[in-house]
Amino acid sequence: MAKYVPFGTIPIKNRLWPDKVIDKAPSWVSVDLRDGNQALPVPMNIEQKLEFFKLLVKTGFKEIEVGFPAASDTEYRFLRRLIEDNLIPDDVRIQVLCQAREHLIRKTFECLRGVKRAVFHIYNSTSPAQRKYTFNMEKQDIVRIACEGVRCVQKYLSSVPGSDIRLEYSPESFSNTEIDFAVEICEAVKKEWAKTGSGKIIFNLPTTVECAVPSVYADQIEYFCTHISQRDSVIVSVHNHNDRGTAVASAELALMAGAERVEGTLFGNGERTGNLDIITLALNMYVQGVNPQLDFSNINALSQAYQRLTGMSVHPRHPYAGELVFTAFSGSHQDAIKKGLQARQKARFAGTEEPLWDIPYLPIDPHDIGREYEEIIRVNSQSGKGGAAWILEEHYGIAVPKAMQVPVGAFITGEADKKQRELSPSEIYALFAERWLFKTEPLELLDFTESRAEGNAAETVACRVRIRWEGSVYELSAAGNGPLDAFTRALAQSPVPRFTIKAFHEHALGSGSGTDAVAYIETEFENGESRWGCGKSPHIGQAGIYAAVSAINQLKADESDTDA
Repeated sequence: MAKYVPFGTIPIKNRLWPDKVIDKAPSWVSVDLRDGNQALPVPMNIEQKLEFFKLLVKTGFKEIEVGFPAASDTEYRFLRRLIEDNLIPDDVRIQVLCQAREHLIRKTFECLRGVKRAVFHIYNSTSPAQRKYTFNMEKQDIVRIACEGVRCVQKYLSSVPGSDIRLEYSPESFSNTEIDFAVEICEAVKKEWAKTGSGKIIFNLPTTVECAVPSVYADQIEYFCTHISQRDSVIVSVHNHNDRGTAVASAELALMAGAERVEGTLFGNGERTGNLDIITLALNMYVQGVNPQLDFSNINALSQAYQRLTGMSVHPRHPYAGELVFTAFSGSHQDAIKKGLQARQKARFAGTEEPLWDIPYLPIDPHDIGREYEEIIRVNSQSGKGGAAWILEEHYGIAVPKAMQVPVGAFITGEADKKQRELSPSEIYALFAERWLFKTEPLELLDFTESRAEGNAAETVACRVRIRWEGSVYELSAAGNGPLDAFTRALAQSPVPRFTIKAFHEHALGSGSGTDAVAYIETEFENGESRWGCGKSPHIGQAGIYAAVSAINQLKADESDTDA
């Protein structure tokens, strides 16, 4: 394709960043109130911006870019509100953006009167395309503009006495700029700023437009860090856009390559394809054991506030924050998650230390960011045997035995397929109950009484049974070594198909007095077929009897399913 050519490579040898790891949090800078705001179809008003600012402070941001006060009356008045109402905490430094033009710089300093701590962020474009098409200038002209901007900032520093002002310079379109020229213009800016003696300068190196793979950006950052003079006197910052969909990856590699400061937005909101998503980058660090120094322990509340204030939405598959990111519909995923969580629960009870998080398909414990386990497994037609079982146990205490999960899962997912949608927990329980707990065709137990049997010591329980089988009523009696055995012997005197019990499970439903018992029985009929049943009763001995009735009724239910 002659229309496009590869970006190329950076002249760097023996690069060091591939062997580095991220072991501490960078300095975070939220640009939601500038980049994020200018990207909104309807920008936030002052009251919304004030609420958003407080939200960012609560989250833990120590640097917040509040806007472009010289370019917008709303942003000018917003910054004045922050200063005049003393809304900026002492440990928070606000940041203002301004083009390297004197009248804009002067107005910005007017707006900063009374501020305690601020970053004055100036920029100008440096790439070949910008020099050619936008400015029609040579490199030396672009350097002159940048240096004049610095001198202009220096000129007005005296207008904010007592304020701690730090300079940030961005060679805008750094990602498309020749790397040596990027170093050259920053050297010129640094030399000019050094005349003020006002602390470290911030060099912000943006992927204004993502144009190459993240490893190339990492090479650009490492090259800059190793070629800028007096590296300890500068702070290297990154500001990633997401044109290629790799803003997070680019920022991660940039940190490995030497950057120490990151600008971005919540949920990646920004013009075009967006900015770096700070939430994703920070939580990526968190799951690697690095404290990001930002509080995302209630991600749902943060998401709701963000959507309300900006009018934007959070995609259901958004990393960490999306409604469905911890949700498994796939049967194999559900089974692995269920087993992992059960094993972890046992390990927590058995040990004194919190076990390492290693649950399949869940890179982070949802509880750490305020999410609930109830969101994890949801059931549709793609779900497996474990999905419905998980819902029944988590929401209703019905602990379906592993072998019984196969027919239960097949039935529930079949119903979901018929409805062509996800089933809610209440729907899943209603379907299970209708099929296994309340079904009375073809066998219905009308009455059951038991008493202690006389005579044979092995047969300790006698029962009298009244049943309806395929419309006819039968009164039966028998004795056995327990209520269930006596009931089975009584049914053998009726037309009900004969069966033996292959498996029996029972548990209490909840705790305390008045607790129901739930029993699960697998029966094998004379024709070799097996069926599972489930019964519930406040009388522990009778739950098994209802489970046997349930198992027998599955024969008829399965015939109806086949006919359908």
